[in-house]
Amino acid sequence: MQVDAVEDSGDGLTEARITLAAARLGEAEPRFAALQQRHGLPAPRVRPRGYEALLRAIVSQQVSTAAAASIWRKLEAQIGDLHDPARLIAVDPDALRAAGLSRQKASYAQSLAVHVADGTLPLASLPVDDEAAIALLSSVRGLGRWSAEIYLLFAEGRADVFPAGDLAVQEQAGRLFLNGERPTEKPLRAMAEAWRPHRGVAALMLWHAYNAPAL
Repeated sequence: MQVDAVEDSGDGLTEARITLAAARLGEAEPRFAALQQRHGLPAPRVRPRGYEALLRAIVSQQVSTAAAASIWRKLEAQIGDLHDPARLIAVDPDALRAAGLSRQKASYAQSLAVHVADGTLPLASLPVDDEAAIALLSSVRGLGRWSAEIYLLFAEGRADVFPAGDLAVQEQAGRLFLNGERPTEKPLRAMAEAWRPHRGVAALMLWHAYNAPAL
């Protein structure tokens, strides 16, 4: 069954939009309705839009939340204003590594700063088409498709972006639809086609259920 669209208010994934989209998903797929009845609805997850959010994504890759926070504080001490990409471009890579970034992450961070500073990555005017925006974001070294999708979903509130490569989303989709067998990215992305244009809210519901305490 096709999922009906919800009018885009331009305010991102607000509680009202999540509620409406979840209702449409539940009408088209009873297992989403059952998921909502069991676990309730996810709260909006909003991240700041812009360069800092992507820099945080690079810093946070493959480290714990506590480690990422520690590195961020050290970067602030080394660089000062982390909202300004020019400050990061001017810093010696050794200073970035002293703050806790690996050599590879330091190069990723400076590459991102260059792309933002020279306008190659226009974060204030990314393409309206989701796939075009994902391609542009993931063209920056250190930002893969998953990072691009997470940014578009949470920072821009794009309601049909679906991070099919996310392990928690895969795991919960397997529990809900495949008798516990976790799908890989390609088949899950194909499955999610039926959830357009609310695939982002479907992902939120899957994350919410995955993190919910056992009943």
